[in-house]
Amino acid sequence: MTLADGSGRDGRVDGTSDATRDGGRPAGRRPRPPTGGPRPRYRLVRRLAGGVLGVVLLAGGVGGVVAWQEYSRLAEGLPTVDGLRTYQPPVMSRLYSGDDQIMAELAAERRIFVPYSAIPERVRNAFLAAEDQKFFTHGGVDPLAIIRAGLTDLMMHGSKHRPIGASTITQQVARIMLLGSNAVSMERKAKEALLAMRLEQTLSKQQILEIYLNEIYLGDGAYGIGAAAQTYFNKPLDQLDNAEAAFLGALPKSPTNYNPVRFPQAATGRRNWVLERMADLHAITPQEARAAEQEPLIPASFTRPGPVPGSEWFSEEVRRQLIDKYGINSTMEGGLSVHTSMDPHLQQVATTALHEGLMRYDRAHGGWRGPVTHLDDVDPHGDWASALARVGAPASMLTTWRLAVVLSAATGQVGWLEGKSPVIPRTGELPVRDRSWMRTGKGIATGDVVMIEPMADSSGVALRQVPRVEGALTTIDVRTGRVLAMVGGWSFRASQFNRVTQAARQPGSSFKPFVYLAAMEQGISPSQKFDDSPVSYGEWHPNNYEKDFWGPTMLHDALRESRNLVTIRLAAQIGMKSVADMAQKLDLVHSMPLVLPAALGAVETTVMREAGAYATLAAGGHLVTPTLIDDVKDRNGNVLWRAPGLQLGPMPATPVSPTSVPASPGVVSSGGVASGAVSSGAAPSVPVASALPPGGPDAATASDTGPVLQDTRPQVVSADSAYQVVTMLRDVIRRGTGVRAGAGIDQPVAGKTGTSQDFNDAWFAGFSPDLVTVVWIGFDTPQSLGRNETGGVIAGPIWNQVMKAALAERPRVDFRAPPGMRLAQYNTGMGMAIDAFKPDQQPGISVDMGAGAIGTLTAADTGAENMPDSESDMATAPGHGPVGNGVPGTVGQSSPGSSAPPVPSGGDIGMGGLY
Repeated sequence: MTLADGSGRDGRVDGTSDATRDGGRPAGRRPRPPTGGPRPRYRLVRRLAGGVLGVVLLAGGVGGVVAWQEYSRLAEGLPTVDGLRTYQPPVMSRLYSGDDQIMAELAAERRIFVPYSAIPERVRNAFLAAEDQKFFTHGGVDPLAIIRAGLTDLMMHGSKHRPIGASTITQQVARIMLLGSNAVSMERKAKEALLAMRLEQTLSKQQILEIYLNEIYLGDGAYGIGAAAQTYFNKPLDQLDNAEAAFLGALPKSPTNYNPVRFPQAATGRRNWVLERMADLHAITPQEARAAEQEPLIPASFTRPGPVPGSEWFSEEVRRQLIDKYGINSTMEGGLSVHTSMDPHLQQVATTALHEGLMRYDRAHGGWRGPVTHLDDVDPHGDWASALARVGAPASMLTTWRLAVVLSAATGQVGWLEGKSPVIPRTGELPVRDRSWMRTGKGIATGDVVMIEPMADSSGVALRQVPRVEGALTTIDVRTGRVLAMVGGWSFRASQFNRVTQAARQPGSSFKPFVYLAAMEQGISPSQKFDDSPVSYGEWHPNNYEKDFWGPTMLHDALRESRNLVTIRLAAQIGMKSVADMAQKLDLVHSMPLVLPAALGAVETTVMREAGAYATLAAGGHLVTPTLIDDVKDRNGNVLWRAPGLQLGPMPATPVSPTSVPASPGVVSSGGVASGAVSSGAAPSVPVASALPPGGPDAATASDTGPVLQDTRPQVVSADSAYQVVTMLRDVIRRGTGVRAGAGIDQPVAGKTGTSQDFNDAWFAGFSPDLVTVVWIGFDTPQSLGRNETGGVIAGPIWNQVMKAALAERPRVDFRAPPGMRLAQYNTGMGMAIDAFKPDQQPGISVDMGAGAIGTLTAADTGAENMPDSESDMATAPGHGPVGNGVPGTVGQSSPGSSAPPVPSGGDIGMGGLY
């Protein structure tokens, strides 16, 4: 069939050709019309992109979970930053002497805190230019700096250089203050960054910068910019110029490598770099930067304050007391301001006096012990200085001494070095007396290295030798207990053991005044007589130092001449319980055995305790507690502690006016003997005028308005009894065992010698109305100082030297008599004496007190079975056995100055005091 188009078909699709044309679809089926638009292109690429995205999302999710877990782990262990809100840096504590001069500094880290408002702008800019230029704009972390540092480290991977840091100032504060670690690790950096961001949310930029500038270590022991300015330039911070400020800003990178003394070129180069950065940031002008770069970098020498020469003992004792009271952290890092009582002039006088006394004893009791060392092949005209410079000085050598080499043994020529930079060689000759002394000992040879002291007033030198004997000395104020001077031994550098406060030694006869004080408290009169005759208790046979016996002796004479037997009988009369209670009330001892040898000083105490006990005597019975510290203030100026004792109070309602009494025969004022004194017997007496109210020696009532000084210290002994003992002790110095101590002193003074068993300890304890000084001499390991080396001979001259200097600039002050007390001159049978008497006592009268406790004592009461034999090597007189009747108050057969009849055995001086 032919169609209209001429194809011969009727328009139906041919099965075969259609199947071929349509891709093999069977004939007779029509194609399915499209339903989704055009067919998609790049299906494979899209499927790959989708897969990659899925992997990325999955990895991101897993990574996020891991990161969150790691963040949680790091954040969980991070310290809190809230504590920095009340930031208080560790600041050194300072000790001030009595004249408000810096005496010493106590510090684990030497730091001077400077608040932000007091930090000069140029100093802040120098550190910002060098360490963190974007400090005021970033949020604690600088991402660009981190990327830059990371790329640099990656490029230099494998080299030996340290990784470049990108820490901001905030991150450095986080590391210094909170982490405390400088380890190079990603974990530390992550923690540091987290803490830095927290810090930025907690503190202001000014607070963060203040902490940084006060905490950072800048080398040479200086922490913070305040200490660094002082250390390198000896200036306060506000006086630094641009060049000096830039140098401080250069130090945080490496304080050691930029030390201006060791590496001046590197330090100058780094400083100039900081100046250029400051100019780039417009902190200074380019002209100012160039001018600063031309300045030489010359650090100024800085000497750390303290210790004041000779004050090491004092400073160390104050440090120990502060640590006991406040702990080591508060003491060394709390910024305490501690005002002490030390008098620098008197401290130096005391140090010199003790040194001279010890050298004097050492020279008199031993020969030359040889040189420090020996140098071979010493040529007087050669380079002996170089060889000498290599010899180290002994720790015990005084700072005023020098090491010297003997250039000629024949002539005594020596050479030594002076100065440090430059070192100057000097020569001189030893005096003939020193060469003679050396030949009596180890001898002298060319090349010997010896210790010498150049004489200030001449070109001569004196040979020196460190003594083996030791000593201690303290001076305290009677009215306040303030310790004005304290020397704990020969050399603090050689031994920090303080023999004033730490050495427990037997006081010997310097303990006796407190036995007499206990007797005065029981109403016994200074003119009471006790028998000075042989006495024995079991195996104990005490004796007097002089080995003679005076018979009935008044207490005044017995104390003046330190008679042992009278003291023993007095202690037996009043009871050792009374003596022990008195010693404990005065804080002279912690505890005391109730045995008679203790009355002669066979107990242990310290120099400081004895000084306090004698000060209590001089203060009219008010307990004096020695104090080295006047007050302690915290870093904000708040008073933490103030020494007790005296305080200001209101004016009493009824002031007491001083009265006067005309002199009459036999009556003396507290200043001396009246012109009409009688020559024998008991003189008439009247009450002594007192210019003080009953409230104590320091309760002044001179005006109608204003506060007065009130004595709040406890009255442990009656003022009357204390004044009686003081009056007797004045005669000890005037004409008793303490004459050497009082030589040349024209002011009222009193005191007592002390020598312990076997001459192991030599003491002198004495006082004026204002000051107490106690001196002790002995060996650290107890041994005899030598026959007849008593406290009056060894310690007395040292006491004299100190007290002369101490009293030289003080007005004459007399001992103050309590109201109602009577001073009278009377004859003791051994000369005229002046004593104080209570209203119910009669001068010169001795009453019969009966045998007292004497008849009931046995060997057990002496404690002799627990003590070694004593003084057998010193016995020069025949022994004594049977106990005499020894009844106090009765007249015996002996007369003053006579010797007792020989007795069969014995020979001990007696355990305890000798003289």
